[in-house]
Amino acid sequence: MSDTPYQTIDASSLYKRAESDRIAPSLYYDPQIFEVELERVFYKTWIWVAHESELRNPGDFITTTIGRQPVIVVRDKTGAVNVLQNRCRHRGATVCEEHKGNAKGFTCPYHSWSYALDGTLRALPYGDGYEGVCEKGDLPLRKLRVGIYNGLIFASFNESIEPLEDFLGGAKTWIDLFMKQGAGYPVRTNGEHKFKFKGNWKIQLENTTDLYHFPVVHKSWLKSVDDETAKVITSFMTSDEAFCRSLGNGHSLAVLMPEVVDLDKDDGAPLPERFDLLSKKLAEKHSPEEVRRIVRSLMGVGFNLNLFPNLALSMAFFRVLRPISAEETEIRHIALAMDGGPEEANRERLRMHEHFQGPFGFGSPDDAEAWERVQRGSHAGPDVPILVNRGLNRETTADNGEKTAHSTDETGMREAYRQWRIMMEQA
Repeated sequence: MSDTPYQTIDASSLYKRAESDRIAPSLYYDPQIFEVELERVFYKTWIWVAHESELRNPGDFITTTIGRQPVIVVRDKTGAVNVLQNRCRHRGATVCEEHKGNAKGFTCPYHSWSYALDGTLRALPYGDGYEGVCEKGDLPLRKLRVGIYNGLIFASFNESIEPLEDFLGGAKTWIDLFMKQGAGYPVRTNGEHKFKFKGNWKIQLENTTDLYHFPVVHKSWLKSVDDETAKVITSFMTSDEAFCRSLGNGHSLAVLMPEVVDLDKDDGAPLPERFDLLSKKLAEKHSPEEVRRIVRSLMGVGFNLNLFPNLALSMAFFRVLRPISAEETEIRHIALAMDGGPEEANRERLRMHEHFQGPFGFGSPDDAEAWERVQRGSHAGPDVPILVNRGLNRETTADNGEKTAHSTDETGMREAYRQWRIMMEQA
């Protein structure tokens, strides 16, 4: 570990501000770094854009943003998922402003250029003005590369990017485990809310596998739940089986409840008393085995999975980040449900989501306050590094390169910054 503090660094050494165990505070607020991050990270790698349950039928679409670029995620008539730049090829207006819906195509409101669900230009008014000037076939909405894994839809502006499954690498096994929380039913999205915080996107990226902060920042949430739940959730602090792990390509994992990592494996432990009434209700239509499976899945899985750079699969919900500027980030929290599962169980899942993640919940507001304080504090002492060195003394490396340490260690952060350095150093 270097003892030399960071000094003010000029643009020529832009990408040398992240060492293996510390980063320069300017990574949080330097607008020049932010602009390069958009180009070399968000416009070069796979970015999560949607879940397949949001696009059930031909014509179903959602609009979202990659970096600063608006895109449309849409299922076409063949059933294929397309991700299209939300920008008319004529004068640049967005062709869709609704967040989600169903459409037969997209028409620019400025001059009525009309596009099919696969992005092809179908029609333009007064076409005689374009005879010999351009051909419709040459002017589709630009398509991005699309990859889908276990219902997760990713897109990339990079035509030469590696296959999605290669990019996900060691995270695929954990994605598969995460999706078991449907308790035999498919997982679907169940509404979302979003908010902005005054801080850099990497501060939130760090947070998902940072279990070290949980008993400190989330004291109010721990006081709001029953003692049994609080004890189970915080058991990772002293557990020998809980761990944090790097998974390659910037992805990382934090396991806090090993007993519910794989929901197909039932250890036979009694169900929490708080779900007694729900269990009795479920028993009216479901077998005892089904009741146990549904109730055990209500709080999701026992881990948080970070998929670099913008998606967290966090126990029972999706957290999506979008960088707005060097010092502002948008967060979306997407609740999950059992598609076709018992409504009373899905209601309980949603209430628990709201209790922690909701705008009036006990968890997310405290997280956001901590993130903003990190941002403000980073301006004090620009030559004093931000430390991500917890657990270096007990980190082990497997034959496949994955590093593992205690659940409260900062192995996941180090993996994210390792990938950040690789991408930022590529011209």
